[in-house]
Amino acid sequence: MKNYDAVVIGFGKGGKTLAGEMADKGWKVAVIEKSDKMYGGTCINVGCIPTKYLINEAAKNKFRKLNSFEEYAEEYKNIIENKGELISLFRKKNFDSLDVKENIDIYTGEGSFVDAKTIEIKSKEETIQIKGDKIFINTGAESIIPPIKGLRESKYMYDSEAVMELKELPEKLIIIGGGYIGLEYANMYNNFGSEVVVLEGSPLFIAREDREIADEIKKVMERKGIKFVLGAKVTEVEENIVKYEKDGTIEEIAGNAILVAVGRKPNVKGLKLENAGVKLTERGAIAVDDYLHTSVEGIWAIGDVHGGLQFTYTSLDDYRIIFDELFGNKKYSLKERGAVPYTVFIEPQFSRVGMTEEEAIQQGYKVKTAKMGAVNPRMKIYGDTDGLIKAVVDAETGKILGASLFFRQSGEVINSISLAMMAEKDYTFLRDGIFTHPTMSETLNELFSLIK
Repeated sequence: MKNYDAVVIGFGKGGKTLAGEMADKGWKVAVIEKSDKMYGGTCINVGCIPTKYLINEAAKNKFRKLNSFEEYAEEYKNIIENKGELISLFRKKNFDSLDVKENIDIYTGEGSFVDAKTIEIKSKEETIQIKGDKIFINTGAESIIPPIKGLRESKYMYDSEAVMELKELPEKLIIIGGGYIGLEYANMYNNFGSEVVVLEGSPLFIAREDREIADEIKKVMERKGIKFVLGAKVTEVEENIVKYEKDGTIEEIAGNAILVAVGRKPNVKGLKLENAGVKLTERGAIAVDDYLHTSVEGIWAIGDVHGGLQFTYTSLDDYRIIFDELFGNKKYSLKERGAVPYTVFIEPQFSRVGMTEEEAIQQGYKVKTAKMGAVNPRMKIYGDTDGLIKAVVDAETGKILGASLFFRQSGEVINSISLAMMAEKDYTFLRDGIFTHPTMSETLNELFSLIK
């Protein structure tokens, strides 16, 4: 049985980065990944990279010039094939980045705990066991498939990963779930030429967002032809027919594909955590403290598997917390992370950091807000002036509490606001900042000048 200084279960962003750094420090490291299609983790293989590639391709002007669904379908098929080639390159690059390090052994197989120091690895060829002085769980998240009658049995059902392997463009796509994943796919497939209907159980559209921003997003997406049915409780699926209850009435809708996009949950299946004594939260995530320690000494959890925000960049930040503990001064933890920005890659992009106006008031702040339409010189050059922008400031201190940006390339601009918040700068820092012209970033000058 081989012994290692560290064992990393899962090849995702945080785990692979930590593995490389530990190996460079002279540690003997084992990295376990159950699938040879997942080197690099969710983001590279089935998450942000392939989806953003498809979103980008779908948004290109060539799709505006097609005349028939058959033309859309042929173009879509080519793009899906190109996506596969692109991801293969990323996957190989990630595998090679660790495989070249002599202190790292990569095992392709399913890892599970025998005890708190021993991991069993089942591959196609054999079953072996290894020991690790320190163990890091980095197994990510998986799609939630709700217990809807007939859903799992339907050959028309796909989750957000499987639908990207579908080479035939669905003429009509039904999306169950109107959250961020559902919105991105709705926008993408609408651009590809599909008819898209989104069934959302909540009576509110993206309920956790600012109401004015949410209403604007819905209006823009509906104008593009995407249909939303709010307050729709899906009760049954019969092959390609989805039945749902709304306002006490059962209705049904048929489609060529059914995408389930109701969220993702921590992937702890098959880990046999009970053998090590690792505890879970009530929501099924691995319970951790502010330094990402699990309930068992010598075992950490990184990324989506411990719950909370499911982003590649927060997984990378988890790596920083653990690396600081192992090789630094243990000054950085989840407590110091602060507000995390995020972007939904629809058209235009929606980005947010911090609190909405309603959330800030609920937490007892006296607030000032700034709101403006998405119009600046750069937007006019692009010919894309859809959107709405809103910022929330503490009326007593001038500190930025949050911002919601719905405009083209907001995913770039939100990072400037996030950095200002991390640095605890007054809103005037952005109001008076010098930005290049003409750019999207200079919108911040005008937005924060509205704070009086």
